[in-house]
Parts: sequence; C-alpha cells; structure tokens
Amino acid sequence: MRRSAARKTGQSNSTAPITSSATDLFRSASSKASSKEMERIDNLFYSYANRSSGLIDPEGIENLCSDMEVDHTDVRILMLAWKMKAEKQGYFTVEEWRRGLKALRADTVNKLKKALPELEKEVKRPSNFVDFYSYSFRYCLTEEKQKSIDIESICQLLDLVLGSHFRAQVDYFIEYLKIQNDYKVINMDQWMGFYHFCTEISFPDLSNYDPELAWPLILDNFVEWMQEKRT
Repeated sequence: MRRSAARKTGQSNSTAPITSSATDLFRSASSKASSKEMERIDNLFYSYANRSSGLIDPEGIENLCSDMEVDHTDVRILMLAWKMKAEKQGYFTVEEWRRGLKALRADTVNKLKKALPELEKEVKRPSNFVDFYSYSFRYCLTEEKQKSIDIESICQLLDLVLGSHFRAQVDYFIEYLKIQNDYKVINMDQWMGFYHFCTEISFPDLSNYDPELAWPLILDNFVEWMQEKRT
C-alpha cells in the first residue's frame, strides 16, 4: 500500500512541471492580451485628447459623444465620469480614462457605446446610486474650495440625475426652488437631504414627514409650501 501511495505521489510530482508550464503560458498570453487592450485604450484616449494639455477637454468629450451618437448632456456621460472617478468637470485624464474603460472592457468607441446600457444598470443599483448621486454634486464643483451650487444649475442637475426616479418630487421641488427667495445656492447636506426625502417620505401626502427631525431647513420650508399649495 505504501509503494502504491508512493507511485501516486511520484505521478503527481512528474506532472507538476507540465501544469506549471501551462499556467505560465496562460498568464503570458493573458498579459499580452491585457497589454494590447491597454494600448488600444491609450490610443483611443489620445485620439480625443488636447495635444497641448494632454487631457480630454470639453471639445474632446463632445467629439466622443458625437462618435457614440449620444448627446453630451445625456446622464450616461455623467455615469461614465463616475465610472472613471473623474475629478474635474469636463475633463478626463489618461489615468481616469484607463480606469473607466478597463472596468467597462471597452477599447473602441463601439464597445464603449455598447457598454453604456450596462453602466446605466450598474449605477441604478441601490448600492451604487447613492454614491453616484453624491458624486454628481461634487463633479459640478468647478472652482477651488467651492462648496455650493447655484439654484439654476441644481435644478438642471436634479432633473438629470433624479428625475427618472422620483419625477413628482423633483418637479415640485424644482418649482419651489425657482419661486423661493431664501436660497441662492444649495450645499451637499441639502442635496443629500433631498435624496433621503425622496426615498423616505410618503409623497405627495407627506404624512410621515417630521419637521422635528434633522431635515435641512430648506426641506421644512418646501413641505410647508407643499401643504399650503394643497389647501
């Protein structure tokens, strides 16, 4: 029995180099494929990048959108920026571009266009959407140390990011923001507060809204306006 076990062990050892060699070949092939993919991703980046800045700027993004047959104001372009973790509105660095396109497994314009529907599904997952919603506000802070966004821009952003999810709430809140005179800008706390309002408060009856809780004051005012509007 021991000799039999020894023979089995010997057989296992004799095949080990073959398995290792096959694994090495697979890794080498995968590495070469990955390297070629990254080369194509880089080439695609530089076909849209501004030569002087080395960045894809607003003009480059517009050209990219044109090639994908997608409007540059489409929310999926904002989703693409989220996927890249782009820091500056209207600009993509090569590192951001690589990060996003590698994750989407897209090394051509056509593949990137085909990846957009799946990206949209990814963003709409509850575990991702809160992060995307928060990101969309930060992405629109275009100046250093800027912490708030003007009402007109907020209205556009709300419609773009949240309109398809909570149409009634967004429409009424935009209407309120446009007629009120107390706020000229919205900060992150107020922005996130409205998201939680949409997901937690019964609408339009507002029956479970408690002004004693830590809601931003602008939402207290909005609820009062809604109640007056109903009566």
